[in-house]
Amino acid sequence: MDDLNLRVSSVRFQTRRGYDVLADLDRRIEATKAAMRMAFALGAPHVVNQIGRVPSDTESPRWEQLRTVMEDLGRYGAHIGAFLAAETGTESGEDLARLIQGLENAYVSAALNPGQLVVNDFSVADAVRALGADIGVVVAQDGVQDLARGRGIDVPLGQGSADYPQILGALEDFRYRGWFVVGRPGGGEAEAAEAVEYLTNL
Repeated sequence: MDDLNLRVSSVRFQTRRGYDVLADLDRRIEATKAAMRMAFALGAPHVVNQIGRVPSDTESPRWEQLRTVMEDLGRYGAHIGAFLAAETGTESGEDLARLIQGLENAYVSAALNPGQLVVNDFSVADAVRALGADIGVVVAQDGVQDLARGRGIDVPLGQGSADYPQILGALEDFRYRGWFVVGRPGGGEAEAAEAVEYLTNL
């Protein structure tokens, strides 16, 4: 990779359940730490995962469990030099920001995924404003609300409802200098190349 002047921007480690689910939680935590160690060995600063649905109610037992696990993983990331990046989409950006910004002596970044926010009918602009400087990586995907099906669907970058010119402007307000990760499951190389061209043109 050094010979080709390549770097790894992030590692995706998708657990079967979120950290808000008690079943096999210890195993998921240890596996996440192993992924963080691998990311550090590859020179990648972030391990991206959807952490589980963050409840709006900060008095919820699930909130407390998520906070405890995030603090553990956040401290571990600071110790080894590769950080967990909580991917947006399963809750509003405001709820995720409240959790991340409430952690004590630990750091967990956010992986902004505008497509997943659109698919789940959350505001992308509000998420960027709430998460701000905590955004560590952008998963550049797109989505639309399919009224006929009554649900959101992911689409190629630039063909959905995510307003990327506005998103880039909002990220500039926070001096974002991180990575933009393109490609979606099943999208293929041609679609990824088109996504790179789309972002470059912006």
